[in-house]
Amino acid sequence: MQDIMKFAPYLLMFVVLYFFMIMPAQKKAKREKEFAQSLKIGDKIITIGGIHGKVTEISEATLVIETMSGKLKIDRSAISLEKTAALNKKA
Repeated sequence: MQDIMKFAPYLLMFVVLYFFMIMPAQKKAKREKEFAQSLKIGDKIITIGGIHGKVTEISEATLVIETMSGKLKIDRSAISLEKTAALNKKA
């Protein structure tokens, strides 16, 4: 019984860490992946770097977006979920 009590603080620390840090990060990553997969041609997006554009072509891992200065090929993971949602909420 004393051995279990020695490890109880460490176990409690792990549980708290899991529920407050690991689980929310996993949920956010899942939402971002679903968002990137749900994009379609014509959607307006903002990249993590702040580039605004409109989706013109879609492939498995990349997108081609049209910007004011031309077309750019970007990775799906480069799209900002929060910034894009805020942009589409304004419009």
